[in-house]
Amino acid sequence: MTPVADPIYVLEERGRAALVAAFGLSEADADPVVRRSPPDRDADYQANAALALSKKLAMKPREVAEKFVAALHVDDLCEVVEIAGPGFVNFRLRAEALGSLLEDDERLGVRTQPQQTIVIDYSQPNVAKEMHVGHLRSTIIGDALVRIHEFLGHKVVRHNHIGDWGTPFGMLIEHLLDIGETEAAEELSVGDLDSFYKAASAKFQNDPAFADRARLRVVTLQSGDAETLRLWQLLVDESSRYFQSVYDRLGVRLTRSDLIGESFYNPWLDDVAATLEKQGLARVDEGALCVFPEGFTGRDDKPLPLIIRKRDGGYGYQATDLAAIRYRLGDLNAERLIYVVDAGQAQHLSMVFAVAASAGWVRPDQVEHVKFGLVLGPDGQRLRRRVGESVKLGALLDEAVERAAAVVAEKSPDLSGEEASAVARAVGIGAIKYADLSNDRVKDYIFDWDRMLAMEGNTGPYLQYAIARIRSIFRRAEQNADGAIAGEVVITQPAERELALALLSFEEAVVSAAQHLQPHRLCTYLFGLASTFTSFYEHCPVLRADSEEQRASRLKLCDLTARTLELGLSLLGIESPPRM
Repeated sequence: MTPVADPIYVLEERGRAALVAAFGLSEADADPVVRRSPPDRDADYQANAALALSKKLAMKPREVAEKFVAALHVDDLCEVVEIAGPGFVNFRLRAEALGSLLEDDERLGVRTQPQQTIVIDYSQPNVAKEMHVGHLRSTIIGDALVRIHEFLGHKVVRHNHIGDWGTPFGMLIEHLLDIGETEAAEELSVGDLDSFYKAASAKFQNDPAFADRARLRVVTLQSGDAETLRLWQLLVDESSRYFQSVYDRLGVRLTRSDLIGESFYNPWLDDVAATLEKQGLARVDEGALCVFPEGFTGRDDKPLPLIIRKRDGGYGYQATDLAAIRYRLGDLNAERLIYVVDAGQAQHLSMVFAVAASAGWVRPDQVEHVKFGLVLGPDGQRLRRRVGESVKLGALLDEAVERAAAVVAEKSPDLSGEEASAVARAVGIGAIKYADLSNDRVKDYIFDWDRMLAMEGNTGPYLQYAIARIRSIFRRAEQNADGAIAGEVVITQPAERELALALLSFEEAVVSAAQHLQPHRLCTYLFGLASTFTSFYEHCPVLRADSEEQRASRLKLCDLTARTLELGLSLLGIESPPRM
């Protein structure tokens, strides 16, 4: 079958050929600038090339538009091509063309892109610490970007850059020795990492002898002592098991093989420092080896340093991040690095990127910081428990499923116990994910249970329920929805036309989300598609259509809508229960 093809791309292809023919432009300069038309116009798409090219061609925009239209060949696709205003070219598609473009394939028309190797760095918890709500956004946004880029055909390397090295491990290992390996392993295996860490920290603060032992243990660890490394590995392994349990519940693609800790880069840190010194980029300042990247100053307008090696000879995460860039671009042959890290780290990452670029390790266009805002409570402050501590991620997921179970029980009392539990998990976890992803990631958002679990509005449950409703149509029709419905889509009603146009915009939504690294663009599209389907269903009877041909056509539109919503949600990491 012919894949679903976004008419924008068809019009762009033919529009580019027309601009080349009419004005002798190169293909690179011949951009027809095709967009969906504003809803108040009686057109489906418009080309704005005339306005963009008028100055370059030394012609009035309308003259450019007239010559452009004269060279354009779209009669098979459009029933109306007209020039409006100063030089907009409006297109209205033929109904039969819409129907033919809606022939489906398993990708629903989304084409793969030329493959790039992309490293996406996300989640980033710390060993011996429990994951909390602060890890939620990086994990969810990163997972969505992984899924979207993989779907578009890229080779995505998932990197979970965990904190597993440095000063805190001296106190953690000494605390482990104090209480014994067996008790420590038992405490860590049940996920009680916070208690373990707090106990070690309290001893470090209040017991000078313990603090001295902890500092010596750090030196022993970094020198490669075998016994100390074994104890360190025990902490890492138990923490990794805990992390994986959270990722499995959250339904993200991270696995233990994706864990790349700070310790991984330790062998290369000396070389990072030596290379920067040799290049004249790093110098000793107040005993520490520093780079002062251009354009970064503190409150006193003095240059800000990126500390490569501390006064005591140790290395911090600044050097580790530089080593990671060299490894990812050199050893992994990555062409693009994406860091899904909170906005609070913007200056640090900008400095790291600037130093790596000055050293010739990376081009500025190869690295991007996907920054995001905070999760806020109803009071507008950072979401915390009453005692002031961050909300544990595991507890948040438990509450989501519990609350969703109540919603599912009320909405679908006929579901069996096992099925109801599965739906509750999908709805609860999906609600959290969608509430996060549907917001522009750079903004803070308020965590509101009632809103995110609502069955109406731009929410995960609304979209999941929309899919279940469509699937119920096929059960009532006693017909399987498997993409093999006989007949063609025949557009006769305005609501059918709007739904077809919405379906044809799926590829644009996916590509836009990837291009801008903004999953909320895909969420906005999916909510719009679901809303458009509701209007279609209200105005166009499906099972009681006037003819078998019309019934089959509308069933195919229903099937395409359900499959598009399902695929779109899956790219966001959200399940779609078949019944709700």
